[in-house]
Amino acid sequence: MKENNIILFDLDGTLIDSTEAIISSFYHTFEELNFEFKGKKEDIKNLIGYPLDIMYKDLGVEDERVWDFVDAYKNRYRTISKEQTFLLENVKECLEFASKFARLAIVTTKTALYSTPLLEHLEILDYFEYITGRENVENPKPHPEPILKTLELMNYDEEKHRVWMVGDTKLDLICAQEANVNCVGVLCGYAQQEELQIYTDYIQNSALEAVQFIYNKTYSN
Repeated sequence: MKENNIILFDLDGTLIDSTEAIISSFYHTFEELNFEFKGKKEDIKNLIGYPLDIMYKDLGVEDERVWDFVDAYKNRYRTISKEQTFLLENVKECLEFASKFARLAIVTTKTALYSTPLLEHLEILDYFEYITGRENVENPKPHPEPILKTLELMNYDEEKHRVWMVGDTKLDLICAQEANVNCVGVLCGYAQQEELQIYTDYIQNSALEAVQFIYNKTYSN
């Protein structure tokens, strides 16, 4: 029964490609706040999935200035995100299929306030019951709170519900492990297979393949 299955999706690198918007927003804040960034684009890309404050700290921004950069980033990102963000291949097919046998929600470190209009623009918002973003939790991924909070909203019953998390980084998979739910890693985002397979035995090329895998695992018996 659909009501007994829950699939939680990460966003960046799992369903959408917002790499261009993210990286350009970082460079915009470096210029706006007169920060001499000595790294490369790849250094930013490798941190996608972490909360913004952690990303800026890892890129060399002093602790006392981090939140100024986060605010500047959000102001920039919300103005360009729609034009510089795209659905990954077969995502609508993935969500259409998933919605036939499971309830769906988003668990992301992006701000839900900005993610919601973005998903509406991409015409996939209606597939999801909830979007749990950075501002909705005290502890972001890899802490289990984002998943546990989402499941609480969805009236999760461990005796009845089968839950899967689909994500492209170790943060998603560790979060799932800590929340004691199943997880599938996907290779369409920002991590390599060698890293993902440390945290899960289930790795697929895309969200669509992940959902197909979950369906087969659920109904193969």
